Amino acid sequence: MSYNYTLKYRTFEQLLVDVKGDFKKYDLQDLISDQDMIKVTKKINYDLGLKINMTKEVVLEVEKGRVKLPNDFYTLNFALMCGTYETKSYLPQGTHIEERIIDPVVYQQAPPPVNLGECEPDVVDPCDPCLQCGNPCCDDPCQSCSSNTVSCSLNCKGETVQLFQVLKSETRTYSTLQPIRILDNAMDVECDCPNLYWESPFTAWIKDGWIYTNFKTGKLYINYQGLMEDADGNLLVLDHDMINEYYEYALKRRILENLIMDDVPVSPGKIQLIEGRHREARVYALSIVNTPNYSELKKVWKKNRKAQYNKYYRMFSSYPAPESRRAFSSDNRMF
Repeated sequence: MSYNYTLKYRTFEQLLVDVKGDFKKYDLQDLISDQDMIKVTKKINYDLGLKINMTKEVVLEVEKGRVKLPNDFYTLNFALMCGTYETKSYLPQGTHIEERIIDPVVYQQAPPPVNLGECEPDVVDPCDPCLQCGNPCCDDPCQSCSSNTVSCSLNCKGETVQLFQVLKSETRTYSTLQPIRILDNAMDVECDCPNLYWESPFTAWIKDGWIYTNFKTGKLYINYQGLMEDADGNLLVLDHDMINEYYEYALKRRILENLIMDDVPVSPGKIQLIEGRHREARVYALSIVNTPNYSELKKVWKKNRKAQYNKYYRMFSSYPAPESRRAFSSDNRMF
């Protein structure tokens, strides 16, 4: 199976906002249950198949013959054991600098007068913390105006910030990759995973969110299909102009079903309209998802050519070439 690395996603909350925008009346009456919509959305993700899941990769550190899989792991595409690698260390140059807000400063209605005998600034700065907080301190104005003693900046919005310097210290380049044999795990390994067929002295198996290996320590690279969740655990849906309608009409269909079960009067025309649109949107969505891409078509073409060769031409491979037959016949006078 070929996976698409360029898919776009959006959160379930964004999808629900679009659906509630079409059912404003029911939304104002609080007749839409978000929990029921989550169940329907997960069902649609499963219906669209594994190809819509995000393809991810990570290098895991194996210790004592096991390592925990990522929290968003769903199924394994393939895995390799990483051997020797080169490390490149970088000097702190060209770094990324961030300003992080520490705490706000509450301004007074009017800054108190400043005794110019104690502090004689050449230019009066309206953003000067000495003027804003009412506690002038010419030696260290930052610490007198902020509750955080390590902060060193104050802007005109009343925010105290710090500068954080992010350094990328090293890059590892792996030069040796070893194949690894994955023991059969029907639920955790993709059926086309090459690790199920590779012959290798290194083996591994997946159980209860962990991957166990027959070697004690090492680094393991895995390419896997992640769950439809973001880094914060929010449910994701596929963001496609033609597939979005399938999500929306499926949620609208469940909303009308819940209203009927709660004895809320619903127009039969609405039911017929949503049912027809939902059926049509599902057909379009499945046809788009199941349409093979170029790499899949090329793979099918190669398999077809190989099958035709084995069927019609393989039988002649045991015969000698025409030149060798002529030489044999002239030397032995058999023809």
